[in-house]
Amino acid sequence: MLICTVTLLSFYGLIAFNGQGADLELLSDSYFHSILIFSIKQALLSALISTVLAWPIARAIYYYPNLLFKRAFLSLALLCFVLPTLVLITGFVSLLGRSGIITPLLGPDWNLYGLHGILLAHVYMNLPFAIRAFHAQLQNIPASSWMLASQLKLSGWQKIFLIEWPVLRANFNLTFGFIFILCFNSFAVVLALGGGPQSTTLEVAIYQALKYDFNIGEALTLAWSQLLIAGTFFVLLYRSNSVSWLSKDTRGDYQLPCSSSWQKIRYGLLYSCTLIFMLTPLLALLPGVFAADYSRSIIGNILEALSLTLVLGIICASVAIALAYAIMLPIRQSILQGKTRKTLVLQWLANHSLIAPAMVLSVGLYILFLPLIDLDSVGMIFVVILNIMMVLPFAIQQIRARLLQYDSDYAVLSQSLKLSTRQKLSIEWHYSKSVFFSTFALVIMLAMGDVAIFSIFGSDQLKTLPWLIYQYAGSYKINEASLASAVLLLLYATLLFNLERAKQHA
Repeated sequence: MLICTVTLLSFYGLIAFNGQGADLELLSDSYFHSILIFSIKQALLSALISTVLAWPIARAIYYYPNLLFKRAFLSLALLCFVLPTLVLITGFVSLLGRSGIITPLLGPDWNLYGLHGILLAHVYMNLPFAIRAFHAQLQNIPASSWMLASQLKLSGWQKIFLIEWPVLRANFNLTFGFIFILCFNSFAVVLALGGGPQSTTLEVAIYQALKYDFNIGEALTLAWSQLLIAGTFFVLLYRSNSVSWLSKDTRGDYQLPCSSSWQKIRYGLLYSCTLIFMLTPLLALLPGVFAADYSRSIIGNILEALSLTLVLGIICASVAIALAYAIMLPIRQSILQGKTRKTLVLQWLANHSLIAPAMVLSVGLYILFLPLIDLDSVGMIFVVILNIMMVLPFAIQQIRARLLQYDSDYAVLSQSLKLSTRQKLSIEWHYSKSVFFSTFALVIMLAMGDVAIFSIFGSDQLKTLPWLIYQYAGSYKINEASLASAVLLLLYATLLFNLERAKQHA
């Protein structure tokens, strides 16, 4: 009920009961049409490129399991997906910006800012997600399928269409839809690499209307438009199923089809090119790190922002996991009782915050509470609340499978033994603690990287590390932005190492 209350308050603000309603005339404005078309266009292109490229790369990893650094590659893929976008953007600016490392090799007409820069950043973040999803799905192909294909002497194309595609088809659609929603709701990438009004999305336009122009009517119209489009796509995605892309990798016994030497060479080249693509923007931070100003003020600002980021992340992750466990209690009970309809309703309520993008909820609460309280002094409270809402569905997704497996294995037994609540919780904790630790690491990474919520409720007195990176980059202090990005990258790599280690012992 608490989470639903925050959402209802946000919608109350979006309806604007304070008398300033939405500017409906904006719907017929060419400016609105251009923003809407570009938002959908860049999201469709990003999703299409990411999913189409991910398939052959996932096949290369699947068909050639002895690739060098394969486990590290899959961990890097997860890091690229959860890494704060501003770290990635700083790397791309250092690499491909106006004074980038390889910019002179690209000719005088090259410009990182605009549609191609946005697509490049989105593909970098979402391609690893699609690779992990497709690779996990390919591992579900039973050994009997490859044995039968060998007996029937199927060709390579026949194996793809008769064995691989049926397994990937549903996951392909889900992955495409999920990436589309992520890119449609993208904020930091478009804000930093958009390059002007011609490359503006609804999310960035909402921010500009609210924070720069203070045009509440325009912000409401844009927010409702984004909510309707993103919400429609999410509902379609939710009705199809869910994408368990962060679940533990399938490690069952399976038999791989035979690969020729030439195929292994092709797989190795494709794998190597992808690895280089994923590493290059991160390594591009190093020259800036060495050339940065290590003055006391710069180091102090970075450490202060890092401390605030860690505190916010720990608070959000701790509360989100506690809420996720509490939310799962009635869901687990309804499943044990066989109440299917009640289970579906509870699961939808638990994940409903995915429908409304962070910027939309932020705008609703901002407009509602602006005339009531001093948002500059209590804005960080809203940052924490909204961050918890945004990461809560991911926390639920992570602990759900483990808790339901525990219920399937031990619920009846624990009930028949008449164990006390404390004994039940103790047994349940030992069964699922590794999943809770890995979920904490994942959720804290997702919470620390947010920029959209902080852009509405944040202040200049208190800055998170991602927002400090944005300010450094916006004032052309690329070396300092690289240094701050390297600190954040090191923190994320440490958390990711613990996350992957916990998964191996899960």
